[in-house]
Amino acid sequence: MHDLLPDGEDLRRAVKWVSGHLQENPDQPFRPLVREAIFKFDLSPKDAEFLIGFFSERKEEP
Repeated sequence: MHDLLPDGEDLRRAVKWVSGHLQENPDQPFRPLVREAIFKFDLSPKDAEFLIGFFSERKEEP
């Protein structure tokens, strides 16, 4: 079934997964969640880099 997912679907699911956990507990550090999501959703190095950058930038917003 994994092969049937459109390109980028794993990355979208990872973003939603991390975002959901951060909504439940906003004070939780995002880096451990991002690391877990990288393995959980079997992200490529490029997608992993994007995910790290995405949440790093969001954390820096006021």
